[in-house]
Amino acid sequence: MTPRLRTAVFPVAGLGTRFLPATKAVPKEMLTVVDKPVIQYAVEEARAAGIEHFIMVTGRGKAAIEDHFDLAYELEATLRERNKKAALEELERERPKAGAVSFTRQQEPLGLGHAVWCARELVGDEPFAVLLPDMVCEPGCLGQMVEVYNRTGGNLIAVEECDPGETDKYGIVGVGETVGDGFRITSMVEKPKPADAPSNLYINGRYILQPGIFDLLGNQTRGAGNEIQLTDAMLRLAETEAFYGCRYTGRTFDCGTKLGFLAANVALALKRQDLAGPFREELRKLLG
Repeated sequence: MTPRLRTAVFPVAGLGTRFLPATKAVPKEMLTVVDKPVIQYAVEEARAAGIEHFIMVTGRGKAAIEDHFDLAYELEATLRERNKKAALEELERERPKAGAVSFTRQQEPLGLGHAVWCARELVGDEPFAVLLPDMVCEPGCLGQMVEVYNRTGGNLIAVEECDPGETDKYGIVGVGETVGDGFRITSMVEKPKPADAPSNLYINGRYILQPGIFDLLGNQTRGAGNEIQLTDAMLRLAETEAFYGCRYTGRTFDCGTKLGFLAANVALALKRQDLAGPFREELRKLLG
């Protein structure tokens, strides 16, 4: 019987150097796409997929993330006094339940694998999801993954197609036999040349992992960038445990890049009933 997925880890300790000077004093995860910070999109995606425990792996200068998911007494009192019911209801609806969010520190910037390992005591001995907040998925990706995971069990990675000529920008997986709505992953290669790539399916920043990954991350040697790489530990885990792929049918916007961030703002604004019409007209003016 496949263990139920109830916990998700969000690595939010990155410095955001690609968005300086905006991220000098503001966490990159708090940059807004339309009117929500990117971290909120990831949390909402996880909640919609049935996640109950949200673990943030933070670092210095990230207090704004903790405040964002907490009560804002003065703000909410002011909204009540001014009878701003819609705004108040939205804040209450989006706030996680008390005790549902945990925070732990990654004291050194030692890579994604190290950030995930920092959450080990909070996750415990159960499967967990990892969501990279920079990657905004529309519609939510984790819900699709859970449907596949409930049939396959094991470890699951979400993938999307990229241009076959651009595989050297991504982590690429090899495709094995079909299993339910997913497929068995036969290899994982970091940024292969197009001629050497096993496919054009890239890892889009969503994972479901078994707790055995923590022991491997605990003694994982540093890899690319002199950091502890999650992919290196997954490759070791794949020697003893099954890894499956889930073909995500939506679109992922890499909000860690300026181009992806801008594209996400445009795409999600055009999906808003209150913004789509006038915003489309503004775009016509700019492009005309």
